[in-house]
Amino acid sequence: MASVVEICNSALTQIGASTITSLTDGSKNADVCNTRFTSVKESVLRSHPWNCAVTRIALTKTSNTPAFGFSHEFALPRNCLRLLQLSRLDIEHRLEKDKILCDESDIEILYVADVNTESWDALLTSTVTAALAADICYALVGSTTLAEYFRGAYSDKIREARFVDATEGSIASLESDIFIQSRF
Repeated sequence: MASVVEICNSALTQIGASTITSLTDGSKNADVCNTRFTSVKESVLRSHPWNCAVTRIALTKTSNTPAFGFSHEFALPRNCLRLLQLSRLDIEHRLEKDKILCDESDIEILYVADVNTESWDALLTSTVTAALAADICYALVGSTTLAEYFRGAYSDKIREARFVDATEGSIASLESDIFIQSRF
């Protein structure tokens, strides 16, 4: 869909700031976007199990054995931003740093991956754009009133995007997702 620079430029345009040609073009706007984009993106991706970022994978054990409590250790994928669940809900486990500890010898996980912006759907793109506008507004425009306005716009956008994203699926997952999302 959109590149990082396109998302940054959309956020910059919303707050009334000049656009950039790259994240390293030497301008203050590029420097602020370069500093803040990854953090904002990861925060928004972690905040919801976005359909376009959910990934399934079978993990293999590491050669390490936990010091106590569990028999096996599994390394999370490098692009894992949020562990959603193990393949079986009855598996007792513990998430520590970038590892899953459990007594199973094989596990599969469902997780939110740090996926390329080009694979995002339109609502995730607009949500990250709104979050970035809220985040960089004060640094670039200097208006607390405008920054507060964009925080409200982001709040509205993420609520809409979560609802639409959560309603795409089977009826069973739809009902539980709507209940869970309505609690936020």
